[in-house]
Amino acid sequence: MRSVCALLAGVVFGLGLIAAGMTQPLKVQAFLDLAGAWDPSLALVMGAAVGVGLAAFAIAKRRSTTWLGEPLHWPTSTRIDAPLVIGGLLFGAGWGLAGFCPGPALVALGAGWGDAAWFVAAMLVGMVLHDRVWRRS
Repeated sequence: MRSVCALLAGVVFGLGLIAAGMTQPLKVQAFLDLAGAWDPSLALVMGAAVGVGLAAFAIAKRRSTTWLGEPLHWPTSTRIDAPLVIGGLLFGAGWGLAGFCPGPALVALGAGWGDAAWFVAAMLVGMVLHDRVWRRS
């Protein structure tokens, strides 16, 4: 049942990203271009996502298990440290330059969009490099 729920959640998420235009790098870059031809439509998508997230977390906070009976694990750290800030800056820079972030890039790759393959390949290389550097420190 977990696998079926995970598949359904992934399909709904992917379809939502496609419908919202989040898998189109030019649309994402137009949203980030505040000084040029700014496209504010993705702000509505983000606002809706934040609203859904707030409601979902409010419900989840009152529970100790998921709907499938698995235990809920909440983050314990509230510290804002250098790795968090640097990671956020790198994520934002990559999103702005490429017009992709990980979720939409995987959806675009699955849809056969060639540009996404370059991003996903670079993302995987970055993940491997991070893992190797993190283990050393």
